[in-house]
Amino acid sequence: MRWQNQERSKNVEDRRGMPAKRGLIGGGIGTVILVLVGLYFGIDPSVLMQAVPQGNSPSIEQQRPAPDAMSEFVSVVLADTEKTWHDIFNRSGRTYEEPKLVLFTGAVDSACGFAQAAMGPFYCPGDRKVYIDLSFYEDLKTRFQAPGDFAQAYVIAHEVGHHVQNLLGISDKVQEKMRLESKAAANHLSVQMELQADCFAGIWGYHADRSRNILETGDLEEALGAASAIGDDRIMKQSGGTIVPDAFTHGTSEQRVRWFRRGFETGDPAQCDTFREGNL
Repeated sequence: MRWQNQERSKNVEDRRGMPAKRGLIGGGIGTVILVLVGLYFGIDPSVLMQAVPQGNSPSIEQQRPAPDAMSEFVSVVLADTEKTWHDIFNRSGRTYEEPKLVLFTGAVDSACGFAQAAMGPFYCPGDRKVYIDLSFYEDLKTRFQAPGDFAQAYVIAHEVGHHVQNLLGISDKVQEKMRLESKAAANHLSVQMELQADCFAGIWGYHADRSRNILETGDLEEALGAASAIGDDRIMKQSGGTIVPDAFTHGTSEQRVRWFRRGFETGDPAQCDTFREGNL
């Protein structure tokens, strides 16, 4: 990616090195499920914990670490997603509200509860913030075998995709329905949510490439490699367990690649309707 010397976002909240102050809501087996699912791009953790505290996360005195290349990279990617979604929302007569992106180390407090780095990156609709411990990028490179800066950018764009779902009211509708469904049906809804976020990430890639020319040769392959690496089927296989489709929460490798590619090739949010019957 041609990200150096690009505009940075003002919406990065750097909490690295700051201690988290609250305990995990729920605890017990719910905690285990949350960590396992979060290892590969969980949606709102409170869906799994069945609790979303109201209000914003506690105020934390900002003692920002010195800027570094990775935090600047994240800030550039976030700024570019802002440009894309402002344009798309404006064309449909809406106003895009920018999310905050929180950098943390080890553990963090959010409006969705306490989260550890082992969860991986996540979006919390309760405070409209994306959370990421930058050490996840090392896991992406080594554990998931998905190196490259555009693979890293895909992670952020995917979580911003969940923010878009929140702004459009999709998240509320899906989460309410999930509470009324069986486990298998709720998992299927989760898959639909995740694949739509992948498609939205592809839409950002479309505009980043065609409008601002920040992509380089091989970048698309990096993103597709990341999408494939974190498919439910591949992770279950790598973990040595049985592949159980009813337990999928994020989609297969093939689905994740296909929906990211659909967004990347069309740039059209209308093409990201993963909720249409038989559309997965």
